[in-house]
Amino acid sequence: MTERSERIKNRLVETFSPEHFEIIDDSQSHAGHAGVQETGGGHFFVTIVSSQFEDKSRVQRHQLIYAALGAMMQTDIHALSIKSFTPKEFSQN
Repeated sequence: MTERSERIKNRLVETFSPEHFEIIDDSQSHAGHAGVQETGGGHFFVTIVSSQFEDKSRVQRHQLIYAALGAMMQTDIHALSIKSFTPKEFSQN
């Protein structure tokens, strides 16, 4: 796991106490893209399962995740793909 991935994981785990968490750093696949060259940020895929997502829409869940990541969204992350579930939703998949 890269240092950047570890920082993302730490913030999200600390904030949401997830029952399940996965992060994939796919930054190397996008190294030559213009946006990455401008910001230096990476591309990440996150799957997070937390009871804190109960009664929240997909947009609200993503807003909570963006807020937890704070300034990292401007400096360390160029693209973030999010799959967010409640424990019940995750167990049904």
